[in-house]
Amino acid sequence: MNLRQKLLVKFSVIVFLALIVGLISYPQTVSKIPPVFNFFNKAKINLGLDLQGGIHLEYKADLSQIESSKADEAMQAVQDVIERRVNAFGVAEPVIYTTKSGSERRLIIELAGVKDIGEAKNMIKETPFLEFKEESAAEDNPAINELIKKTNESIKVKAGEILKKALGGEDFTQLAKDNSEDPGSKDNGGDLDFVKKGSFVPEFDSILFEGNLKDGEIFPELVETQFGWHIIKKIEQRGEGDNLEIHSAHILLAKKINPNSMGKNYVSTGLSGKNLKNAAVEFQSQGLSEPQVGIKLDAEGTQLFAELTKRNLNKTIAIYLDGEIISAPTVQAEIINGEAVITGNFTLDEAKNLVQRLNEGALPVPISLISQQSVEASLGEISLQKSLKAGIIGFILVAIFMLIYYRFLGLIAILALLIYSGIMISIFKLSAFSPWQITLTLPGIAGFILSVGMAVDANILIFERTKEEIRRGRNILNALDEGFRRAWTSIRDGNVSSIITALILIEMGTGFVKGFALTLIIGVLVSMFTAVTISRTLLKFFIGDWIEDKLWLVGVKKSVIASEAKQSNKFKN
Repeated sequence: MNLRQKLLVKFSVIVFLALIVGLISYPQTVSKIPPVFNFFNKAKINLGLDLQGGIHLEYKADLSQIESSKADEAMQAVQDVIERRVNAFGVAEPVIYTTKSGSERRLIIELAGVKDIGEAKNMIKETPFLEFKEESAAEDNPAINELIKKTNESIKVKAGEILKKALGGEDFTQLAKDNSEDPGSKDNGGDLDFVKKGSFVPEFDSILFEGNLKDGEIFPELVETQFGWHIIKKIEQRGEGDNLEIHSAHILLAKKINPNSMGKNYVSTGLSGKNLKNAAVEFQSQGLSEPQVGIKLDAEGTQLFAELTKRNLNKTIAIYLDGEIISAPTVQAEIINGEAVITGNFTLDEAKNLVQRLNEGALPVPISLISQQSVEASLGEISLQKSLKAGIIGFILVAIFMLIYYRFLGLIAILALLIYSGIMISIFKLSAFSPWQITLTLPGIAGFILSVGMAVDANILIFERTKEEIRRGRNILNALDEGFRRAWTSIRDGNVSSIITALILIEMGTGFVKGFALTLIIGVLVSMFTAVTISRTLLKFFIGDWIEDKLWLVGVKKSVIASEAKQSNKFKN
């Protein structure tokens, strides 16, 4: 394959690329061909909060329990957790960042395209703050104990009333659905299916297997267990001896317990939800036990928990969720495997929901909503129209300048810039189908327009170098090669410095600043490709010997060529 054939292949690739990006960028050109139009019209640019409207939420972080030296680390952890939470709902490119206002640390969340503030808050508020605390010197609180005692007495009275209704002939299934607090059987009318002896707690087991109940009979008294008061009904039995199985149903009214009834006060230990590795729903025993949440801690949490349980043997460790104590188990032995259990009178749905929330990320510090705002899209549409109008006007002015000053070279530069614009728009659109979706904001548009200027700047460097070589007596093709070679180092250094600056903005900037920097980086990389590859290929394809007698088309006068060539030869001599 000779040089001309290679050039033809490169030119064909560029034409094909231009065609594809043109259809992606502006599919309306094939609107009269529905299948093609529908295919290319699927890709849409994802617009930011300032362009399409959405929700702006501002949260205040409570860092009172965090060392000042670890505040930045804690806020970054909060941001990471909220990002995972919002991303799980499929919100495209949420803008989440932290700010400092005086001594306060705040978390800013911007959700473009979300119209319902309630929906937006639901994405955030359910993320729990989990914390482990240990005992400190405490005084007993008899008032709370007395309140719990009276509450349980009322529950027992209510259980007795339900028992009378059941014994009086009211529908047991309906009574269970309306009153039972056993999440494992309530929805089934209290049905516990067939079980063998030993499946339930001893008090329940003895009534069912040793109470001489007949099929369909209800035990005439309340049965008290550690879980509360049960109303037990035997439905039927099957098998004999060791194979005996009894089908039963029950209604449970759960006891209320005071985890702090021993009069303990608790202090922070440094072990919190940030150390959570995994959570899952567990059951201590079949049928009657309440669901509980088993958690597994990370390496740091495992070490902290081992130390915590070692120094608190035979004492309680309180587990707090969102500032409320939900469980205070007594430590029986040192736990070195980093596993613990959260109990708290959960229903099955509550336990599943808590597990989901914990696995999505427990916050290392609590946050509270202090500001919410719904941003209308009308302002964004006006801004977008003005930005696009400004960009189009700017492009036309640049095109006129390039045509007047560089003539044929300028025409090629304009074609390259059109392809550049098509590639950029295509990248914005196609990113929606990738894990790295780009959200276009007003600062992003500014970055895009700025990169257009940089693409023009690269062409100008190349063209000026080319004109210098022509004036020195080189033919047009050799001048082009030398012009590209000499201009490349300047283009490279200028663009690399721009990329470094943009990377710093991404690393240290927030919100829209990052959007500007990201768009600028993409624009700079694409502009380097179009200026050095596309422009060069187009020029070498179209320019040939025919232009040697028409050098005015590239902005060079023959008289200047003769003068500079003579001066150059004189200098060499």
